[in-house]
Amino acid sequence: MTQSKTLRRWELALLLGVAIAALAGVWLDRSQAALSDQVIRLHVLANSDSETDQALKLKVRDRVLGEASEYFVPGATLEETRETLTDHLADLAAAAADQVAEEGYRYPVTVSLEDNYWFPTKEYTDFALPAGNYTALRVVIGEGGGQNWWCVVFPPLCLGSVSETAAQTALSGGFSQDQVSLITGEDQGYVVKFKAIELWEEFQHWLSGT
Repeated sequence: MTQSKTLRRWELALLLGVAIAALAGVWLDRSQAALSDQVIRLHVLANSDSETDQALKLKVRDRVLGEASEYFVPGATLEETRETLTDHLADLAAAAADQVAEEGYRYPVTVSLEDNYWFPTKEYTDFALPAGNYTALRVVIGEGGGQNWWCVVFPPLCLGSVSETAAQTALSGGFSQDQVSLITGEDQGYVVKFKAIELWEEFQHWLSGT
């Protein structure tokens, strides 16, 4: 009888743990999705990890950011920005290819806008974003086999023409004050929350096999 009661307690504890994990997972999913639904990230892939290819990647990045800044209208919504980028993918690819040619290379360049693209947790100078799936403006140079460079084009946190702080830009892009506090570190629990989101998203990413 005692052994049976002990087993029931363990079973109850296990079920309770599963229930808590499931509830936490739902919260983490919603937290990450609430951010990713308001963000378009830039993803530049170098041809290789050679020093020259990595230097080329940064020059292409600057050229693409400069070109993209010409198309953005202050106060544009996420959907308007998405439409603008879609309309100008060929222009962005041409600008990137032109920069590659100017540097003396003959690598092909592709530029695409992709949904549900996986990103790890990334910290920038004055903000951070948790791991998860995001819409991505992807710039692939040559084989695309080198280290990546990530940032954010909506809200325009990485555009050189932006003079606002990350917090001001995020607010104008539709982020709530709580979300701004989270990504800028004003929320002192953001490290723990981001780590929890990262672990949960990586677990789901692993389960999906993608």
